Amino acid sequence: MFSELLSCRRIGLVLAALLLAGCVTTPPVPAPRAVPLPEKVEPPRPSPEEIRQRNVAYFLQRAEAAQREGFLTQPAGASAYDYYLRVRQLDPDNTQAATGIQTIIIEFVERAREALRRRSFAEVNSFLNRADELAPGNPLVAEVRTQLAQERSRASADLPEGENISLPEASLSSRNAAVTALLKEVAERIRREDLRVLIVARNDAEGRWIYQQLREAVMGYRVRGDIKLGASPRLILMKTDGT
Repeated sequence: MFSELLSCRRIGLVLAALLLAGCVTTPPVPAPRAVPLPEKVEPPRPSPEEIRQRNVAYFLQRAEAAQREGFLTQPAGASAYDYYLRVRQLDPDNTQAATGIQTIIIEFVERAREALRRRSFAEVNSFLNRADELAPGNPLVAEVRTQLAQERSRASADLPEGENISLPEASLSSRNAAVTALLKEVAERIRREDLRVLIVARNDAEGRWIYQQLREAVMGYRVRGDIKLGASPRLILMKTDGT
């Protein structure tokens, strides 16, 4: 047993001596190898048909949002009508776009009917013209135009006889100095000749404003008259005895 231990000890001493002498070398460390990265896979590009469908969906969404906000035909390029037109350019048979445009036309026709009930004839014509631009020859527009002509004829027949003084519509809409001066001149004549006046206005607010201008132009004098709605704003001057 002792001899075996002695033998092992001698072997260890010999190995240590060899290591010190450089006779025994350690195995070399292997050089690191480059690990190839996985190849990048490009996602498939959308086809032209997919791009078209995405654009159709996008413009439909913008059109519906603009319609909810009341941007029917304005502003140009960003209205519901413009977006529906883009959809129809991409998809001429798109039923949603056709329905959307028809809805806009119906909205203008309904606004025209409401204005007609108020006998605001200028507004009626304006709404019908806008509907005509979108759909020329639309039967709904033609129907309301017929009603407008009838109401205008009826309104003219209801007016009394007298001297008609036309009021310029543009000046009246802006309520500028020109129409104010005209009303002041007429008011002074009404007081001087003791006349009655019938104010024909396009709406109630306009009629009240005209009457206020007449009254303020001749403070202390009671302007006698009435207000009637009609297509062409004017003043009808009448003698107090009805002649």
